[in-house]
Amino acid sequence: QVQLVESGGGLVQAGGSLRLSCAASGRTFSRYHMGWFRQAPGKEREFVAYINRSGDITYYADSVKGRFTISRDNAENTVYLQMNSLKPEDTADYFCAADAKDYSGSFYRVSFYEYEYWGQGTQVTVSS
Repeated sequence: QVQLVESGGGLVQAGGSLRLSCAASGRTFSRYHMGWFRQAPGKEREFVAYINRSGDITYYADSVKGRFTISRDNAENTVYLQMNSLKPEDTADYFCAADAKDYSGSFYRVSFYEYEYWGQGTQVTVSS
């Protein structure tokens, strides 16, 4: 089992940047595929980014491709989401998620039900 704690959210102007962090408990962080999702008020939770166990495979939602970068440091048990060129439509609660399964429904684990563990979320607000 793993516990996830996000941090780094806040209020930023459009065009600005934020770096989200997700710290994981335990000594087996490298066993987990990791994802970032977001949920805006009144909307469903949506996939943002995925990174595999070793960090050499990443995948992004079209809406953030070229602006967001997911990375991980397995020695520090942490996954990051660097968000640049932020837009008001990026405003949402951001959640990190972990999945230890070797195989899942989609190769890049783009669906929320493919993840076993979730953090409590961190709020990102982008003002225009």
